[in-house]
Amino acid sequence: MNHNTPLSPRPLHELSGRARLRVMTVTQLRTHGVSTAQTNEQCRPGGPWQQLLPGVVLLHPGPPTSEERLHAVLMYAARERGSGVPTQPGADGSPPSPTPEAMITGLAALTLHGFSATPPLSSLEAIDVLVPRMRRLRSTGCARIVRGSALPVPEQVTGLPVAPAARALADAVAGLEDAGVVRRLMTEAVRGAHCDAATVVRELNEARLLSRPHVVDAVESLLAEGRARAEDRLYRMVREYDLPDPVWNVDLRLPGGPYLGGLDAYWPAQAVAVELDTRAPRQDDDALWSEYARKREHLERLGITVVHITPRKLRDSAEQQATVIRTALMAAADRDPAAYVVVLPR
Repeated sequence: MNHNTPLSPRPLHELSGRARLRVMTVTQLRTHGVSTAQTNEQCRPGGPWQQLLPGVVLLHPGPPTSEERLHAVLMYAARERGSGVPTQPGADGSPPSPTPEAMITGLAALTLHGFSATPPLSSLEAIDVLVPRMRRLRSTGCARIVRGSALPVPEQVTGLPVAPAARALADAVAGLEDAGVVRRLMTEAVRGAHCDAATVVRELNEARLLSRPHVVDAVESLLAEGRARAEDRLYRMVREYDLPDPVWNVDLRLPGGPYLGGLDAYWPAQAVAVELDTRAPRQDDDALWSEYARKREHLERLGITVVHITPRKLRDSAEQQATVIRTALMAAADRDPAAYVVVLPR
């Protein structure tokens, strides 16, 4: 093998495990018969190789490509597992470990997920890599270590383990102070269907970022964006699956009595209601859920069937949710008549 021939850069969509042939750990080089002394000689100033990160060697003298940096960061984060064998896909095409101990996160992960509001990989000074909290690693060179007590299941993007979009977003926001940038990233996460608003807020809450004023402001806009998209999906579901038209966005009251609550959709003849659950996981989450539950129990005591739908269910299983609503409408004929309620526009 001629290790002195540099790789030609390839577009991002063509990333593959082949870049690993040009980036190797010292341990991998030893398995190929290259001693530590030989590696040190090759990595001398002006030599054909260079040490990109501790224990990770770039097998050509020029600047690393973006894909080589990504692979190098993952190799560095994985090399101290005990065996020294990285968990990412091997150069021979072998499958990755199902539970890698390192994955790309932060801005680099968002770029890999296809975000347009993030900088290109080549402009990032450091690449965030998520590892378990107890790993003994330090940030160095182009590798910035992000620790987590519970790692998510990574997604394979261009053959690399990458944190899910919501987790990568939270890790990126942790290092950002620009309110405009934070808002743009959150908005794109929802508008681009990378994740729903509630999932983003849950990750921000677990990362203890909701105390930052510029994050809180962005979250309020995000929740409004998420609710608008969920309502739009609810309208489309009713049309596409031929459900009868409900009355939209109404308040219910007992005649001359108390306010019963607001509903996103209501079929008065069948006494069937739909309520979108767009709660954000916050400190008052239990109290808010109790309010949801109390309203639902009160309506059902009056004979009104309440179908509770989350934005994620609308996004991922709209047909199933339509079936649930259709079943509730058909079952109305077999139920006792509901109490009379006043329906008012919200």
